[in-house]
Amino acid sequence: MSVALKASAALMLMQGALWSGPAHADWRDDIGTFRIGIVAGPGAGNTVPGLAVLTDAYTKALGMKVEFVVARDYAALIEAQANARIQYAIYSATAYATASQRCLCIEPLVAPVDSDGAIGIRSILLTRDGKLPDLAAMESHRIAMAPSDSVGGSLLPLAALAAEGREFAEDAPFLVHADSAAAAETMLVDGKADGLFGWVTAAADGQRETSGTQARLEAAGLSVTALRVVWTSGLLRYGPHAVRSDLDPEAKRRLTVFLTNLKSMTPDIYDLLESKHSGGFATVASKDYEMAVAIVRFVSGSAPRQ
Repeated sequence: MSVALKASAALMLMQGALWSGPAHADWRDDIGTFRIGIVAGPGAGNTVPGLAVLTDAYTKALGMKVEFVVARDYAALIEAQANARIQYAIYSATAYATASQRCLCIEPLVAPVDSDGAIGIRSILLTRDGKLPDLAAMESHRIAMAPSDSVGGSLLPLAALAAEGREFAEDAPFLVHADSAAAAETMLVDGKADGLFGWVTAAADGQRETSGTQARLEAAGLSVTALRVVWTSGLLRYGPHAVRSDLDPEAKRRLTVFLTNLKSMTPDIYDLLESKHSGGFATVASKDYEMAVAIVRFVSGSAPRQ
């Protein structure tokens, strides 16, 4: 059965949930065409795989004409939603945080989850063989970091520490920015650094997974007993699908029902919409992106001081 036929069959099963509203919905007439903004992958130009299938799925979910708008970058996507040229956008975490600071008219609806239940990442400060006793001792030790544009290995830890009242300049003498995340990890393995900022995935219950930086260090030969996590940041949630706050509640409800059931009912369409995180969509709220907002404030130089 083709993806399109599977979509039609599965979406018909949702009709009871999606069509529980009044027979005539003025919000559809007011909107006319529901526009969804998306940024194409690197090097893809204006091409998004499966766009016709996705358009059909959203059309059936909302019961109205739907059009995808492919933006050249997140800055253009943010402007389009802030200016109400699109009703719905698919963001990275920091792009959503930037949008929420640009316009108080945007709210997150759902965000993807990994197959193992992880909902985002946390930055961690690792040491080996107890060389770094605690966070307060950082300034007297060498701490390796990924390049300054790395979210999990540089921006997230510095922003999270600033939010806790521990501000450090990116060029502080005890911080050593390596050429890559792998090079920073090698510094810890080779004993050229006493600590390392990295990241791990995190589940909804707050538990850290042995993944990311920590898993790579163990694979490189460092024993579990030699590694110790000195500090853990707040959660940086995976980027959301966000709508304008003035969108009719019935439209928000329909979208939420459609998206949270998409993985179980039409996994082929889910894979077209979300290729990185294969566990389905879960509902989210603005408060889930406090750490993303902290990163945006840190980068803009407006991190709150305590």
